[in-house]
Amino acid sequence: MKAVVSIIMGSTSDLPIMEKAAKVFDEFEISFEMHALSAHRTPAEVESFAKNAQARGIEVIIAAAGMAAHLPGVVASMTALPVIGVPINSSLDGMDALLAIVQMPPGIPVATVGINGAMNAALLAVQILTLKDEKQRAKFAEYKENLKAKIVQANEELSLVKYKFKTN
Repeated sequence: MKAVVSIIMGSTSDLPIMEKAAKVFDEFEISFEMHALSAHRTPAEVESFAKNAQARGIEVIIAAAGMAAHLPGVVASMTALPVIGVPINSSLDGMDALLAIVQMPPGIPVATVGINGAMNAALLAVQILTLKDEKQRAKFAEYKENLKAKIVQANEELSLVKYKFKTN
């Protein structure tokens, strides 16, 4: 099995957040790899990773980082692959990471999800992959329908909850 998605994070302390992305890929049966890479502590390794990812068969990169959060942007500057940034809440309620990732200069885009939004990053990666995979497209459509069904069910359950002044 060859990975088509790479999940990278500045530190393994980000794993409790990023494992949410891994679970999405397991659910969709999409092969992925995980690496700890730091734009500041291992810049040569980051460069090698970014420049060789596409040749290794990677199609989408999810890069998570906290604080200064340069990893997603640095990787995006060295590859033509789509990069999805996940800001990690490690200081300043994650706002420092969010702003560092989302405020990229023109020509170096990084798709950015919410703070600690690993699950949404993985779902965005799945959507990108569905562009060329009909089976995944159908599976993703089913996933979205299941989300809808959960809300319908929740409303049915809420209708059974009684309060003195509740009208529905």
